[in-house]
Amino acid sequence: MSEEIKSMRNVAFAGHGGAGKTTLAEAMLFKAGVTNRLGKVEDGNTVMDFQPEETKKQQSINTSFIKYTHQKHVVTLMDTPGDQNFFSAAKTCFPVADSMAFVIDGVGGPSAMTEEAAASALEYNLPGFVIINKLDRERSDFTTAVAACDTALKKKIIPVCYPIGKEDGFKGLVNIVSGTAFEYDADGKATRIDIPADMADEIAVAKEEFVENVAELDDDLLEKYLEGEEVTEEEIKRAFRKGVLDAHFYPAICISATKMIGIDVVFDFINDYMPSPLDRGPWIAKDADGNDVEVAPDPDAEFTGFVFATIVDPYAGRLSLFRVISGKLGKEGNIFNATKDNKERFSQLLEIAGKEQKQIDGALPGAIVAVAKLKNTLTGDTLTSGKSIKIPAPAPLPPCISFAISPKSKSDEDKIHEAVRKILEEDTGLTLRREEETRQTILSGRGLVHIEVTAEKIQRKFNVGMDIATPKVAYRETFKKKVRVQGKHKKQSGGHGQYGDCWIELEPLPKGSGYEFVDKIVGGVIPKNYIPAVEAGIRQAMHKGILAGFPCVDFRTTLDFGSYHAVDSSEMAFKTAGSLAFKNAAAQANAVLLEPIMKVSVKAPDDATGDIMGDLNSRRGRVVGMDSEGDKQIINALVPMSEMLRYAPDLSSMTGGRGSFSMEFEVYDEVPADLAKKIIDQVNAEKEA
Repeated sequence: MSEEIKSMRNVAFAGHGGAGKTTLAEAMLFKAGVTNRLGKVEDGNTVMDFQPEETKKQQSINTSFIKYTHQKHVVTLMDTPGDQNFFSAAKTCFPVADSMAFVIDGVGGPSAMTEEAAASALEYNLPGFVIINKLDRERSDFTTAVAACDTALKKKIIPVCYPIGKEDGFKGLVNIVSGTAFEYDADGKATRIDIPADMADEIAVAKEEFVENVAELDDDLLEKYLEGEEVTEEEIKRAFRKGVLDAHFYPAICISATKMIGIDVVFDFINDYMPSPLDRGPWIAKDADGNDVEVAPDPDAEFTGFVFATIVDPYAGRLSLFRVISGKLGKEGNIFNATKDNKERFSQLLEIAGKEQKQIDGALPGAIVAVAKLKNTLTGDTLTSGKSIKIPAPAPLPPCISFAISPKSKSDEDKIHEAVRKILEEDTGLTLRREEETRQTILSGRGLVHIEVTAEKIQRKFNVGMDIATPKVAYRETFKKKVRVQGKHKKQSGGHGQYGDCWIELEPLPKGSGYEFVDKIVGGVIPKNYIPAVEAGIRQAMHKGILAGFPCVDFRTTLDFGSYHAVDSSEMAFKTAGSLAFKNAAAQANAVLLEPIMKVSVKAPDDATGDIMGDLNSRRGRVVGMDSEGDKQIINALVPMSEMLRYAPDLSSMTGGRGSFSMEFEVYDEVPADLAKKIIDQVNAEKEA
């Protein structure tokens, strides 16, 4: 069994959308005999991009999985999305990969999402390698792309092969590890050739640099190298593999997925140098007391699995995808959800192959499998044979943008919340909340496209129409002038009447003070049992301010005088009097509109800070400080919430996708008078409509 595990590879393809990850996966599946045709993204017929939203947009939206066998190695490929809108679907899968292949566009080089993926590789200490793709394209350049990766991936990049020919003339490669050269025909078949004479000097220098870089990782090898002794190819390969597994560097290879050049090198590289589950070693879990526990990839140990993804089907139910960490799993049986502390049962063990699901008889450590219809299991849960240990789940990516959602029609009203709840089970990049004040349901995600695709998915899966709109801002009202007024409620309609009379003083308080009620009644002019009713009337009225009906804050009311009637006074009468007193005071106390001010933190490359600061100023923001984190600058500012509702796409445009931001509520502050008038007029017009 250990030999079977030793031959396993779990490789995540990562990088920017359009770099050719899916095209490369299709080429590999074709060469490995898994498919009998070469799928193309533009034709919408790939194995990996099979969801309707993916074929429509011609890009990966979900992470797809498929297994192939090559020279007795069983490899699971994970084709992850490269668009920031869908990066959460990639992020949840990276922990269950044993290595990462960074697919880079040989024309454009690494991008923002490549950097994000590289940060995840560093976070999980994953070995990896770089695949420079599209070297048959105009303006492609292997050396330039490698140099850019050296900076973007924050890791030393060591080329292990060099292209023969440039752009449209790219026809083969030289492997400097083996010292061999190959030329490819139109079907991707490689023929060994001599190293081209015009490349001999370049390859000799590259080989020398390669050996020197590898020798530095092994003291004995370095000593032999420095003393001029011959270093064998086997010694170099052994030290090289150790350097790769320890993630000291990322090797780089050159290919063209569309021309099928270098596909065999990708196969060999995964087989020879990428880690197996045994190479990865034990996972760290937490026991019931919170102590670290090692979970080794031992087939004879108790079963442990980690759920990293969930797929919800309206007919088949919930499909839980997980990696077997330790032990064996049969084709059916009972398991224990250690995260939820309950038992589950499954009747089929499945292997995922694109959109297909194949029943299998069992799984060993390292296997990526799925089971259907677990009742209480969600992404991030730990499954065991009964042990109470939990593998820490990665934190979800924070949302960048929010929209108010509503049903398209009356018939969708009852179904929309259940549909969204199910989509949230499979997409950890989404959050849902209810804003009681604005009476809106708010769906937050990674970007506008993310929310739009979610709406399409809900329509397709659950036949529920969903509209999206910019959320309303939760404004407030307050007062700038101290006033004293009377609130008197007197009504006689035969029999017992209604009588309540109170005098209050309303005065402004500092920002963030909220509301205070002070009782200064003396001499029993208002009986004690009616005073809470006055306060209740004020509190009820203050939820609808005089300007535009927004709640009122940051003021104090002092009840200091009044009168009552022995027969006609009641709690309801004094509650009405309190409400009238507040309304009278609000009309005289110079009411103003307040808006929520957000504490915003923007992380971006240094060369974008000028544009970002200027943009924040244009949004009525105020920069309050700057910090640095690695090669990024962090700009801290206070900005009105209304100005940040569509900030995510603007920041992406300013930074080329390399910026991120977070924000949280800081304080309410007064809206400038001219803008306040527009807001008040608009809100009141909507009420009348």
